[in-house]
Formats: sequence, C-alpha cells, structure tokens
Amino acid sequence: MKTYATRVLASAGLAATLLIQGAPAMAQAGGNYPSKPITIVIPYAPGGFADTRMRLIAAKLEPRLKQTVIVENRAGAGGVVGTTFIARANPDGYTIGAGNLAPMAVNPSLMQSIPYDPVKDLAPVILIENSPLVLSVNNTVKAKNLQELIALAKAEPGRLTFGSSGVGGAHHLSGEMFAEQAHIEITHVPYKGGNLASTDLMGGHITMMFEMGYAALPAIQGNKVRPIAVTAAKRLAVLPDVPTMAEAGLPGYESYNWQGIVAPAGTPRPIIDRLNQELNAVLKDPEVAKSIVDTGSQAAGGTPEAFAAFIQSETAKWAQVIKEARIAPQ
Repeated sequence: MKTYATRVLASAGLAATLLIQGAPAMAQAGGNYPSKPITIVIPYAPGGFADTRMRLIAAKLEPRLKQTVIVENRAGAGGVVGTTFIARANPDGYTIGAGNLAPMAVNPSLMQSIPYDPVKDLAPVILIENSPLVLSVNNTVKAKNLQELIALAKAEPGRLTFGSSGVGGAHHLSGEMFAEQAHIEITHVPYKGGNLASTDLMGGHITMMFEMGYAALPAIQGNKVRPIAVTAAKRLAVLPDVPTMAEAGLPGYESYNWQGIVAPAGTPRPIIDRLNQELNAVLKDPEVAKSIVDTGSQAAGGTPEAFAAFIQSETAKWAQVIKEARIAPQ
C-alpha cells in the first residue's frame, strides 16, 4: 500500500494526465454535446446521502444541458462496483458518476485489490461538496471539550470507545486520525450502519462518534448527545457554537466525507470543461446551496485540476492513517 501512496504523491502531472487523454475525439466532442440523455452513476444505494444530493444536482443540471439526466444506482463493495462501472464506461460524456471519498481515496489502501485505478481510469470533473463530521460524546461523559476528552483517554488508555458505520468509513478513519494526532488510545467499535452506532451513542453504550452533520444534528438539537468539535477548517453554519478540531486544540486536523463528479479517463477535455462549467453554476443555485448548508456540508466547486489535486492529497493522507492505525486490508 505504501507503494501506491508514494506513486500517487509522485504524480505531479496527475491532472494533466487524466484530462488530456482522448485528444483524437476532441474536435467533434464539444459543439453538439450533449445530444442525448446523460447518466450519472452513484456507487451507493438509493435513499442515502450521496444519492439524495446527486439527484438534486441532476435535476438542476437538466435545464442547463437541455437534456435528460438519469441517475442510476450501482451499489456494492464500498463503492467499488459503481466506480468500476464508471471507469469502464465509454468515455464520451454520456456516462459519468459520483466520485466519493472511499472508492476514490481510501479503497486503494484499504483493500487488497480493486478492479480500477482512480488515477489512471477516472477523470475528475468537479468536487461537489465537503461534508465535515461532528465529534459528539454521550451525555454521561464528563469531558466538556476536546482537551478534557483527550485527558480522559490518556488517563485510561483503551477504555474510551468510538463507534462507526464499519471499517474504513469516514467515521472510523476520523477516529483513528484523532487517536493518532492526540497520541491517545481509544477502542473502535464498528457497527453495520451509522444509525446503529448513533443509537448506542445516545444510549451511553459507546463514548463518542464522528458523525456527518446531517445525521448528528437531530441528536444534538434534542440534547441527546454533546457536540465537542467539528472536523472542518471552519465552523459549520448549522453549529456556530461548536469549535473546529483545530480551534479545540488539534491544529491541522481536517476530515471530510466528500463527493464530486468523475468521468471515464479519455473523456475529451471540451466535455469535461462543459460539465465543469455547468456544475459550478448548479452549485450556486439557491436551492442547492441551501440544501448543502442545511445538512452541515460545504459547497466546493472549482476546476478539474483542483479536484485532481484534492484526490491526490486525500489519498496520501488516508493511506498514512491506515498504515499508522494498522488497519488490515480487506
């Protein structure tokens, strides 16, 4: 796994490599695109966070492209099934998909093998949003802030527990990075889904949990758990009184469950540019902007190159966390 992370870091020309491929098709790619419906593949099941957001994005993209935008779910294997489908699709701009944290930046280090290479087989289009997590504790925990929580963990190594939706997800990796940066030992308790972990947090069966904003808010607003910090670089609009991890005493700590749009490698640059332009405009739509803020997320946008560089940095960061935490490849 170290070899993969090293190779990714060494790829200074990552964005150019991903986006220049397919030059022979460029001449005819831009002018009449799109001339038929576009499919956005989501590598997760219907009804979840990624699915809900991408369906709203698709609905707003349709009038801008003057074409039907179909959303197709291809769930399985932690995003591998759907992401593989995107990577193997015809690079003509008519099959694109959601590029998410796990399949794009975690699975290469977490899994023994995957049937696609995020660097070689996929072309970044745009980062849609960053979704920070909220570190909350159950109401029986005496710690009122991050430093007190760290002190509790240091006093009794391994006694404090943190829940997650399963090995290798954002909940889990955020907890492992917290332990690493705070120099503490806390015990991971994986569940078969975030809702089960959240229920046990409220019930006092686990000490803490890193949870996405939209999922954490109801329990926080109902005073069923106590928020300690958020994992973003700046405070969340929906939780203005909750400090960031950096403000609370861990400088440089950031963790996001992000998603963007990717296309098969070889998709002509004029198509990438058209999609990027329209999606940047969609992110400024009032309904989309409100939906992102209200769920505790942060709108992103920007260039394909910026998204490529972000994927590169995220891959390296989580490869290091997986290595330091000795999380076994699955």
